[in-house]
Formats: sequence, structure tokens, C-alpha cells
Amino acid sequence: MANGTSGPVPGHRILLEERSRLTITGVTDVLSFDEESVTAETDLGTLTVRGEGLHISRLDLDEGLLRIEGSIDAADYGGGERQPGGGFLFGRIFK
Repeated sequence: MANGTSGPVPGHRILLEERSRLTITGVTDVLSFDEESVTAETDLGTLTVRGEGLHISRLDLDEGLLRIEGSIDAADYGGGERQPGGGFLFGRIFK
């Protein structure tokens, strides 16, 4: 495919660093955000991140990359307004 060229990061991944920085790939849109939650559409369904003092430090929809910083408490799949393909319920990942 794209050898050496920039483009979307393949697949959907979540990397949480010390509950203060969350990097997500496979993001297609950000549906809503405030200091307590960020809701994003991903390749695998709607993902809602909850916490305190949240802010988006990086958003690149061309690459499918979203980075959230703050105190991260939970990440839930299927909690947004849209649920493509019936949605996925992954439950709480972090608490």
C-alpha cells in the first residue's frame, strides 16, 4: 500500500500512559468534548473517554490520530450517539 508515504495509521489502538495521556488511532471523527468527556467515532465504534480536566492535545483526522490529556478514569465503547454496525459494548477499561 503506502510504502514510506504518510497516511492513516492502520487499525484501531489505544495507548494509555500513566492515566494522564491517552493516544487513540483509527479515529474518524470527534463527536463531542468537554473537560469531563470526549466522544469519538473510531473504526470499531463510538468511544467515550471520561475523566477530569480533559483536553485534546492532538487531533489529526487525516491520520486517524487523537491524543487526550488529563485525569483519565474510563473508556467505554458504544456510549455515543451513533453506533455503526450495531456498536460494540466493551465496558469500562480503566477505573
